[in-house]
Amino acid sequence: MGRVHSIETLGAVDGPGLRMVAFLQGCPLRCKFCHNPDTWDFSAGREMSAQELCDQAKRYRRFFGEKGGVTFSGGEPLAQARFVRECVAALHRSGIHCAVDTGGGVASPEALLLLDEADLILLDIKHSEAGGFRELTGGDPAALDRVLERLARTRKPVWVRQVIVEGFTQSEEQVRAMMRKIAGINAVKIELLPYHTLGAHKWAALGLSYPLQGVKPPEEKAMQALRAVTRQRVRC
Repeated sequence: MGRVHSIETLGAVDGPGLRMVAFLQGCPLRCKFCHNPDTWDFSAGREMSAQELCDQAKRYRRFFGEKGGVTFSGGEPLAQARFVRECVAALHRSGIHCAVDTGGGVASPEALLLLDEADLILLDIKHSEAGGFRELTGGDPAALDRVLERLARTRKPVWVRQVIVEGFTQSEEQVRAMMRKIAGINAVKIELLPYHTLGAHKWAALGLSYPLQGVKPPEEKAMQALRAVTRQRVRC
């Protein structure tokens, strides 16, 4: 059994094609820009079996086409790696593509096996430097390093993502550091995403103080300059 926060039936941004996105409950990180703080609590959400989740996915299989499938997001799916592995095995038996969307906050043996078994990894690099990672997420950067080591060894296809936040990741130097950090993995796609405040109301609803109050989303001109850095991979 796993704990599931919610399920989005036909998502278009969490992997290739149209996908069912399972948002799992529980996350060890406390990202200052998190837009789903309601997924942090490991005891919340609803219990669901791997077979239940697979049966629900199969109802949408005709919409998946050749590229679509199921994406496990969160929360942090690596924190429920045993459950997700069971889901992936069941979905694979039905010929359904499986992606895992992770911040690399967990690197248990079970989590590393899940990285091996998923078809695609969506990896959020919160920050490239250890100090910045701790400040931005409250987590241990060593876990992300172990995830990157595993992905470098297996050559699993990875979509790399980084949220650009003023004062943390909004600089060419930091983006270049991110490019160096992912140099050994099979990064087939790199996305820089502008910070937004769409989840700030959830912090208030949970009685939490939003830590990035007053921080503005980056301007498009700044985003274009940083995205240009990701296209100069050999010089990073």
